[in-house]
Amino acid sequence: ECYRSLIDLLMPSVREEYFRIFPARRKQADKLENTLIKRAYEVARYVLPIAAHAYLYHTISLLTLYRYARLADYFDLPLEQRQIIQQMVEAVQKVDPLCIREFQDPIPIEDTPEYRWLAESRTNAVEFTEEFDGLLEGHVSKLSDYSLHAEKTMATAVRQVLGISHKSLNDHDALKLVLSPSKNAYLAESLNLTSLGKLTRTMVHPHYTFLKKLSHTADSQDQRHRTVPASRPILAAQYSGKPDYIIPRLIAHHDAALERYEKLMSRVFEGINRLLDLGVPHEYALYLLPNAFPIRFTESGSLLDLHHKWRMRLCYNAQEEIFHASIDEVQQVKEIHPVIGEYLQAPCGFRADARARPYCPEGDRFCGVAVWKIGVEEYERLI
Repeated sequence: ECYRSLIDLLMPSVREEYFRIFPARRKQADKLENTLIKRAYEVARYVLPIAAHAYLYHTISLLTLYRYARLADYFDLPLEQRQIIQQMVEAVQKVDPLCIREFQDPIPIEDTPEYRWLAESRTNAVEFTEEFDGLLEGHVSKLSDYSLHAEKTMATAVRQVLGISHKSLNDHDALKLVLSPSKNAYLAESLNLTSLGKLTRTMVHPHYTFLKKLSHTADSQDQRHRTVPASRPILAAQYSGKPDYIIPRLIAHHDAALERYEKLMSRVFEGINRLLDLGVPHEYALYLLPNAFPIRFTESGSLLDLHHKWRMRLCYNAQEEIFHASIDEVQQVKEIHPVIGEYLQAPCGFRADARARPYCPEGDRFCGVAVWKIGVEEYERLI
């Protein structure tokens, strides 16, 4: 009910902002209704519980299935997921009966290091969340570690690829050769070719680590970038019992929607706590957690993989939290590695610098803003 009411409350603001960006499209308002309502859906779904159904195709190797089966009794693996793993095993056995010989019984949860620690130690989620949020220092994603000599190391690698000396190519020009779209045509490609090019492979050497706080819904999208791995938490260990949630910007800018949103969040956490008081296991009670619940974690990646992620997620059509986290990250990288940071921007910026038309690769999904004309520090959006 709250999800539907938020959509209704937010639609006037979505329309107003959209037609501020695209004033000429106001005449086609009726035809654009489906496009606009998707913006409201994207924000309203923060109130939906993580118990909501998800439908997907899941393609894995047999080796990964062996690992799933071995760790089927583990934290954050609810009963339904254990049942799915068993059904996957049974389905594979029908095709290849001999593979059963390689499956091992699950490791008992009592023998896992995470369980032993939690069984023997008291946790304090309130203390943890306060400490973590303090470490963020106001950031969405806080740079916590990095390759100190990243620019020099990468420039040296560029010269090695080309078989030339520092006298022939200095550090700044070596980095520009790889990172500037005017010099490197790969960067304007819609396909991600950087992992294959010999020069762009030099981006594997710089590494960056970030402390991050994203909502459950944003984190689910963030995990699509599998080459930028993270150490995500045992969910129950970060549950403090207090209302704890991310507020989307569109809701924060709408008084009636914000009031409705915050009232629901209070009721949700009251409901979870009541279930826990009644003896319901965390595994089941936490199904009520809203998509807005924050996941606090550490994420690391090479410049090669982060470069691709930032290029995609600095687009104005990207999920809003990951968009703002990417801005946060790129600005911090620019402070410590100014040459690398100089060339980090939205996809249209790369295409503009390479003079590849159209600058925006999104076609009909063009955001309406000439992003390629502004610096990352000026990136801002409401929808």
